[in-house]
Amino acid sequence: MSKTKYVFVTGGVTSSLGKGIISASLAKLLQARGYSVTIQKFDPYINVDPGTMNPYEHGECYVTDDGAETDLDLGHYERFLNITTSQANNVTTGRIYQTVIDNERTGKYLGKTVQVIPHITDEIKRRMTLLGNSGDYDIIITELGGTVGDIESLPYVEAVRQLRWELGVDSTIVIHLTLIPYLSAAGELKTKPTQHSVKTLLELGVQPDILVCRTEHNLSIDIRKKIALFCNVKQNAVIESLDVKSIYEVPMVMMKEKLDKVTLSKLRLPARGEPQMEDWKDFLVRLKHPKSEVTIGLVGKYVELPDAYKSINEAFNHAAAVNECKITVKLFQSESIYPDNVESKLRGLDGVLVAPGFGDRGIEGKIETIKYLRENNIPFFGICLGMQCAVIEYARNVLGMKRAHSTEMSKTTKFPVIDLMESQKNVKKKGGTMRLGAYKCNLEKGSLSAKAYGKTSISERHRHRFEFNNKFRNEFMASGLKPVGFNPENDLVEIVELQNHPWFVGVQFHPELKSTVANPHPLFVKFVKAAMEKVARETDAA
Repeated sequence: MSKTKYVFVTGGVTSSLGKGIISASLAKLLQARGYSVTIQKFDPYINVDPGTMNPYEHGECYVTDDGAETDLDLGHYERFLNITTSQANNVTTGRIYQTVIDNERTGKYLGKTVQVIPHITDEIKRRMTLLGNSGDYDIIITELGGTVGDIESLPYVEAVRQLRWELGVDSTIVIHLTLIPYLSAAGELKTKPTQHSVKTLLELGVQPDILVCRTEHNLSIDIRKKIALFCNVKQNAVIESLDVKSIYEVPMVMMKEKLDKVTLSKLRLPARGEPQMEDWKDFLVRLKHPKSEVTIGLVGKYVELPDAYKSINEAFNHAAAVNECKITVKLFQSESIYPDNVESKLRGLDGVLVAPGFGDRGIEGKIETIKYLRENNIPFFGICLGMQCAVIEYARNVLGMKRAHSTEMSKTTKFPVIDLMESQKNVKKKGGTMRLGAYKCNLEKGSLSAKAYGKTSISERHRHRFEFNNKFRNEFMASGLKPVGFNPENDLVEIVELQNHPWFVGVQFHPELKSTVANPHPLFVKFVKAAMEKVARETDAA
């Protein structure tokens, strides 16, 4: 029988309190004490996964090595813990119901009325303990999406209630993340919303063991005592989560508040000394005390919602620490960029990343941006659609293919330099059918990419249907924009680089998905370095 312990993290009062960051921070501290930890996210929406959801609805869709399209919180888990997650780490209501209905159709429940209890809750419990049953982990942290009291969250809370009874109180604890709002008119913090949130959880049969309280102001001893008294928790289990400037400060705040120590005590596990967080502290010092500064433009179509490019922004933070450089990221809506304003909009930038995306909205703005960067020797980094736009721009403006395009945008283009992959041509369903997950890539020796990675064989994560059209490969190979990265199995072009340019790299994959605090992505590190070198050249020239 597995000896894995389970920590369940719920949220109350309001959404967006940061359950994912609290979960990742606790996991980091437990990991730093020598425990084997992973995190899983249970999302209450009925979509099978977020793969078909608009970024404005859900933020970034995070892709794992095994090709699962998941919640963006899995990105936090990987960045904090430096681990690889999988399909098993993210479960949705859609997936739960799909499994139960499939079971019913095959006769598994023959003669029975299929109900939320026990059939749906049994499947939730099975999924909750799946990773724990592998024996690979000492502690599994399970984040429950949504807010306690939501109709869609009820089966998950009920499953937690049942699991606590089945596994025993020493093997499970519940951490409830809540809000202590500050009323400026009254000049005081209010605990009533937290009391009501805990009351709702109690009505569902679950008593939280630890309360993590998001707050803009420090919690006094009296407030902590009051919360403990009214919510049936120990005073040392009332944890203050003060607002901080960077998510990477949260583990240190939680360590100061002894969240990890209280958690281990309630799970009847030894503390194993203090957390070994020296590398993390060093990262924070370099992040907070830069020696130089650059301004990077991010051109995309979802810039109104920062979470749409969450992994890109975090990869910049990792690269900033390595380079001891402050990075100011300026967001540009690609729809607003035209030939007559591109110079005024992008003037003064030290580098530009053209972001991934789908569909033709804003595509010409991305192409115009890349033309300006190419002609003015400004460092460029294109990811997925950003790389494809670089190919289209070069074909149109250098190779003379005036109406070159991607068949995603123009099915009748005479020069389809980007085309639907052969394996995608008979695909009808939208969900989970793209080229997803990690694929190998061989790099040309001496290329910028090979120098950045320090090797010629890599593996990166993908999420796309369209690809560089190899029918035009000879024209590009003979010109300045050269393919330098290739999939060894099907010879697909994965990377293009412009020769005789300070730094111009387009990649078909998503490097941002593999950047972590412990292992910043080399392409982001070198891109930021190229921007720094541009600043140095301009300073010397002045």
